[in-house]
Formats: sequence, structure tokens, C-alpha cells
Amino acid sequence: MNRLQRPIIGIFSIIIFLFSLHVEKMAAAPEEKVYVIPVEQTVERGLESFLERAMEEAQEAGADHIILEIDTPGGAVDAAGNIASIIEDAPAPTTAYVVEEAMSAGAFLALSADEIAMAPGTEMGAAQVIDGAGNAAGDKAQSRWEKNMQNAAELNGRDPQYALAMADPNVDIPEYRAGEGDLLTLTAAEAEEVDYAEYIAEDREVLLEALNLEEAEVEEAQISAAEKIARFVTNPVLIPILLSVGSIGLIVELYSPGFGIPGILGLLSLFLFFFGHAIAGFAGFESLILFGVGALLLLVEIFMPGFGIFGIFGIGAVIGSLFFASYSTVNIAVSILIAAVLSIIAIIVLFTVFGKRGPMRRFVLQDSVTTEEGFISNESRDELIGRTGTSLTPLRPSGSVILGEERLDVISEGGYIEKGQQVKVVEAKGSRIVVRGINN
Repeated sequence: MNRLQRPIIGIFSIIIFLFSLHVEKMAAAPEEKVYVIPVEQTVERGLESFLERAMEEAQEAGADHIILEIDTPGGAVDAAGNIASIIEDAPAPTTAYVVEEAMSAGAFLALSADEIAMAPGTEMGAAQVIDGAGNAAGDKAQSRWEKNMQNAAELNGRDPQYALAMADPNVDIPEYRAGEGDLLTLTAAEAEEVDYAEYIAEDREVLLEALNLEEAEVEEAQISAAEKIARFVTNPVLIPILLSVGSIGLIVELYSPGFGIPGILGLLSLFLFFFGHAIAGFAGFESLILFGVGALLLLVEIFMPGFGIFGIFGIGAVIGSLFFASYSTVNIAVSILIAAVLSIIAIIVLFTVFGKRGPMRRFVLQDSVTTEEGFISNESRDELIGRTGTSLTPLRPSGSVILGEERLDVISEGGYIEKGQQVKVVEAKGSRIVVRGINN
């Protein structure tokens, strides 16, 4: 082997070695990637925002399969409909894995996935539409919801009768009902019997094995702290509470000196409202700007006498900002109405019942000024009554008279008195001195 052949062989050896390392690395890398998304707690618009972001991350990560781990008692119908659309448009095949319960809107979300898996002891069903008062919704809303449940079941080849029985107690499936008039709720075993669950899996590892994805790389979507706050404060139940605390706190602060706890609580409540809705993708800069303009106009109104144009436009701007930030016109209108009623009640209670005692004492002015305590607005001239003088000007009915050497501003008892006529003081109360003409 000559000198020229040795370096050539060395170079080829290095290339072959590096190529073998690359091939080994490719062989060791998982061929598939599974993206796990938790679907937990109440179904609301904050969850919708999180799932939308998680699906985008799954697509960017090149996920080959998406597992939705469901544990929810249900929630808002409008949010459930939007989330179902997100699941149906997922960038990869989806499996809904019920780890605790999938009730009401949660059952609808599970039916929207390509496949359903359930852990032993879990349940799915009871999906009737309930209004804000806890009663069954009207016929129109109920009919639309039943159609959505039926379509979700048929989308993946499931018998729609079971989905309808979950939403309508009148659908006759007696073998799986707890009693007459009950909504259908399926256990894991029952769901498998009626082909509403393709797999019964004790844990995620068992499910991955059943899906032939035991060698796949698993990545789990994480809910950020901001998203947790957003999910909490965008709950339809909490929104009127935040608005009520915000309005009551700021109103109380207007009646107290300085800036204290009521004002801090009020501003914090409003901040949480806008922050949560901004993180969830509902509130933009226009709502924040509109709220700031409204607050500024109300501050101007405080220093203006009466209730004028600044106050009207300020209140309108604040209310408008809340509508801009909200995801539901009906929800925010009801929330504002509740907040207004509670604010009025709270203010009445604070300043009438507790206004004269306890810690609320400092919010109400208790001092008064009376004559008995030495406060005199004008000095009374009782000594003038009965004295006579001469009018220096015509009295029509007010004018001036001279009593001795003192000039006084007076009014006549009623009639016109000419200049230079004799007059008599008949009344003297404070600065009001009344005279009567004396006929010569």
C-alpha cells in the first residue's frame, strides 16, 4: 500500500463510520409521536382556547396520533360545539380516553373523537341541556343539542340511539338505564358492549399498547399558569362575581378618603376579568382602550357639578368595553345586570344599615353643625324689630333704609315703598330684614 492509498482509505473509513452512526440514530429514534392533551374540569371558552393552541402545537410537533384525556362533568354548550369542531379538524387521528368521567358536554367531546377508550370504573353520558337556573332547556335548544349528539355518534359509525338516550330521557333503551325517565349513562363495560368504546385501558401505557404505539414518543400539552387563570375567570358563574366586586369596590372607594382595600379589590377584579379574557383570546386592545377612556371620563365627571355628558359617555364606554371583551353577548348582559343589582343592594346596606357603627363609620359623615353647638350662619338682629327709619332707595320690594346712623339692606313686607318714606322693621331673621311702610 503506497502513501497515496493510505489517506484515501482513512477518509473512506471515517465516512463509513459517520454514516453508520447516523443510521443507528435513525433506527433508535421512534417512528411515531403521540401528543396527549388533557381535557379537564368544566367545558368553557378557556378550555376551547387551550385546546386550539394544543392542536397547533401537535401539528408543529408532527404528531401522528392525539390522545384526549377526558375528565369533565360538562359545561357550556356553545364552547362544547366549538371544541368538537377543533377535535374533528385535528391534524392527526384522535382517541378520547376517559380517565374519570365524560358527562354532559364531555360525552359530546368524546363522541367527536375518532376512537374512544375508557378506564375501568369510568362513566360517559347524561348530556341533557340545562339552563342557568338548573332546569331543562327549551325545546328548540334541546332539539338542536340532540341533533349534535346524533351527528357526533354517526360521524364515527356509532349507533345514534345511545347518544340520543344520553340527551333525551324519553328515548327507550331500558336495559342500560338506572330507572324510568333517567338519562343514559354508560359504564366502561357497557360502552364497550354497544361499540361506544373501542378500548378498555387501565392507564396510558395500556392504551398506547392497544393502539400499537407503545414505541412512540409521547409528548404532553401543558396548561400555562396564565391559561389556568383564564379558564378560572372566564367561567360564566364567576364573571358576574368579578364585575360585582369590581363595581362595589370602586363605588365604596369613592366615598372613602385616600385609596384603600375596596379600591384595590375593585381594580383587581376588573383586571382579572380583562386579563383572563385576553389570554383566552376574547379581549383585544380595543376593549382595554375603551375601558380606559370610560374610566377617565368618569374621573372627570367626579370633579364636575351634577351628572353630565362625561358621566353618561363614561358609563357607556365602560359597559361597551365589557361587551367587546366578552365571548357571549347574552352572558355579559346578564352578568352586568346581576352586578348592577348587587351593587345597588350593597351600597344601600353599607350606607344605611352599617353607616353609623362599626368599621363603615368612617365612610359616612357623622358630624353636624347646629346653633346649640355654637355654629351660627348669620347673626340675628332681633333688636331691630319695632325700630323706624327712612328708605334711602325705592323698595321694589328690596332696597336700602337708614335706621339711626346704620344703613341696612331690607325688603318690604309686600308693597312698593317710595324713597324717603318712613318705614318700620317688622321681622329680622338672619340677614333677612323686613320693613313696612308708615303712612304719614
